[in-house]
Amino acid sequence: MERQVFNPYLPSHEYIPDGEPYVFEDRLYVFGSHDRFNGPFFCMNDYVCWSTPVDDLKDWKYEGIIYKKTQDPLNRKARHSLYAPDVARGLDGRYYLYYTVGFTGVMSVAVSDTPAGKYEFYGHVHFSNGRVWGKASGDVFPFDPGVLVDDDGRVYLYSGFAPKVPLPAIATGLKQHIMDGGYVIELEKDMVTIKREPKLIFNKVGKATGTGFENHEFFEASSIRKVRSKYYFIYSSVHNHELCYAVSDNPMGEFKYGGTIISNGDIFLKGNSDEKNAYNYIGNNHGSIVEVNKQWYVFYHRQTNKHSYSRQGCAEPISIEESDMIRQVEMTSCGLNREPLIGVGRYSTSIVCNLMSKNGTGRYDKLFSRLSLLSHPYITQKGRDREDNPNQYIANFRSGSIAGFKYFSVNSIKKIAIEIQGNAKGQVVIRSTLDCMEPVARIIINTCNKISKFESDIQLNDGKQALYFEFKGKGSFDFFTFELK
Repeated sequence: MERQVFNPYLPSHEYIPDGEPYVFEDRLYVFGSHDRFNGPFFCMNDYVCWSTPVDDLKDWKYEGIIYKKTQDPLNRKARHSLYAPDVARGLDGRYYLYYTVGFTGVMSVAVSDTPAGKYEFYGHVHFSNGRVWGKASGDVFPFDPGVLVDDDGRVYLYSGFAPKVPLPAIATGLKQHIMDGGYVIELEKDMVTIKREPKLIFNKVGKATGTGFENHEFFEASSIRKVRSKYYFIYSSVHNHELCYAVSDNPMGEFKYGGTIISNGDIFLKGNSDEKNAYNYIGNNHGSIVEVNKQWYVFYHRQTNKHSYSRQGCAEPISIEESDMIRQVEMTSCGLNREPLIGVGRYSTSIVCNLMSKNGTGRYDKLFSRLSLLSHPYITQKGRDREDNPNQYIANFRSGSIAGFKYFSVNSIKKIAIEIQGNAKGQVVIRSTLDCMEPVARIIINTCNKISKFESDIQLNDGKQALYFEFKGKGSFDFFTFELK
């Protein structure tokens, strides 16, 4: 099979959420936080970087650890995680990494001569008198940095955190921070000194009436890009599962709501706004957009392992229209491939883009905190964190569970096979659309104590096609691969 790129676009043992993609010279770099497989908290690992040539988005290279959590003076004993970062090339040609250490309420900066590091601690964002931003009660809470060095040399830092329910003071070091929306701060050319006081530009839920942001108010995940002469602000809304955008002629404000770019449950597509009827299990979202060889992409992340602490980066092509509009795109299995996957060969179920149970979906953290664990499928892996071949797969596939994969370029396939393991008996029904009544194949399965293959004939039209696998029967199984032949 020819080399392809899937979603998630990095090896399945890598858990990089909050992706900030940038093209520097002739390579596309992705910076993000770093989850640990099966970790009990967000962002437990050190920052790493991955990159790929701009003319081959299939050739991802691991750049290694670029910054350790213990390098920050506030975190010498590694008691806190490194949350979602951003990177900008400064006016001096060096690269500046912005981040927060957990909920300490301080924004930090590291610097490197090259995009992939290694980075060294540079300082904490501070006012001109030397006072560190976030150290005092009444400061705006520093969180989720987004950084822009504009064409005229001015430097802008975007930040903010606006939960529906205020955090207890102890969560932010017993300081009473302001958490009422998204802010912009102008920095000096040294990239770390505040030139202008924080300015509120995005109101939180309950205070956004009449702004155009109603029902998609700012929550977190600030990111900023300049497209032509416009400023695009990408953020996570109060729905948490979607990345939205807003557009302005002015980096300091006057942003107008644009719409949803991506939801990690495909919510708001086809008029579906009910989280229980999402096409995938949902959770928080964070990412941004980038142009590579005249094609724009949105980077986002998905949840795995039945919680929000093992997230993986995904990407989809998007279009930015002359009217400044970005239309919402769906989650797919092919992403950066830009074209359907080859319609023949063996595929891992780790590239699933739609996953649901007979009772629908929801937020893993809420579902699995109750006694509904047994009724929902989920993506997981064998092996420990960052093992090179963790064998990622779909677990707990029960009657009514559906796994969707989009898209494939089909040409005269005759057979379809699946590899599973578990105590189950029934049939796996395969359709080309979710609402299709007539299946294209039926595979009879039985209990198997080791990974076993089952197959059947398939009648699938040539061309661009999706595949949806639904189990009908008793028991459950783990779903490892499928093969078109």
